[in-house]
Amino acid sequence: MNSARLEQILKRAPAKRILVIGDLMLDEFVWGKVARISPEAPVPVVEVTGESFYPGGAANVARNLREFIKNVAIVGMVGKDPSGQQLRELLSKNKIDMSNSIEDGNFQTIVKTRIIAQHQQIVRVDREQIAAPSPKQTAQIVRTVHEKIPEVDAIIFEDYGKGFLGSELVAQICRDAKAAGKIVAADPNPRHLIDWPGVTVATPNRAEAFQAAGIPLCDSGASPKEDVDLARAGKALLKKWDTKYLLITLGEHGMMLFQKNEPPHHIPTKARQVFDVSGAGDTAIALFTLALCCDASPIEAAEIANHASAVVIGKLGTATVTRDELVASFREDSERG
Repeated sequence: MNSARLEQILKRAPAKRILVIGDLMLDEFVWGKVARISPEAPVPVVEVTGESFYPGGAANVARNLREFIKNVAIVGMVGKDPSGQQLRELLSKNKIDMSNSIEDGNFQTIVKTRIIAQHQQIVRVDREQIAAPSPKQTAQIVRTVHEKIPEVDAIIFEDYGKGFLGSELVAQICRDAKAAGKIVAADPNPRHLIDWPGVTVATPNRAEAFQAAGIPLCDSGASPKEDVDLARAGKALLKKWDTKYLLITLGEHGMMLFQKNEPPHHIPTKARQVFDVSGAGDTAIALFTLALCCDASPIEAAEIANHASAVVIGKLGTATVTRDELVASFREDSERG
């Protein structure tokens, strides 16, 4: 696909409306430098030079979408704690609607803290509470989403395995969205035994796909096109989840798109330099779904998602890709080709 076709697809994007549902997080980055080893233990001493905060998890999917469209809403759960307040403020600043999210005083807002020194992650500290919405909260979420379905073009489920998404919630929303003819995308977590009944697309990474398909994970050493186990996993998940498309992300090997009654399609990576893979999967599902909303073919949508992911892993922190960066990536690719 050339940049002219990309421009044609992106021209339709601003008017689209997408709802993201899933685990909300606050991503904290502590930046510093290392000049010595601690006398207390064989670990580096990080001298802090700054801190940054970003919406994480499902909130990062919404943030990626917001670079291209005006109307993004998110449904998740946060606590009535300082981290929850900070996440709400960040989303408000990004003009992402979270008015229908659950605020629970008994819930601890999930925070992932990454310590970065000399462009290297030293350690990650997770503060999280694995908790599902109560039956009353689940009913409220389903009712709210049911009311919003006529207003949206697509729904994205982002499952980080923290408990917000459950089988009952997913099944009811998927049924309503499917009946309304909406695009539904899911980034599944294999630690969560959720069926994805008839979603339009699912976007696991290779390890997640193998685990969900019940196939032992191994590095075959073969190219993706010749990876027999990868092909087996893709075929199994298309049937298991009854999804139209399956986009398996393969890190440095790009992505593999599976479709019913079609041969698998490999999209080689476009990454030139890898600084930080944080949130690359969020970018992939956001841009693939948005492209489908804009009448891109599934292969075109996969190419767009692949280029977008390549841009964000070349940045430090939980990053997003802008429209100009995406267009530039396609143009550079055309010029090299």
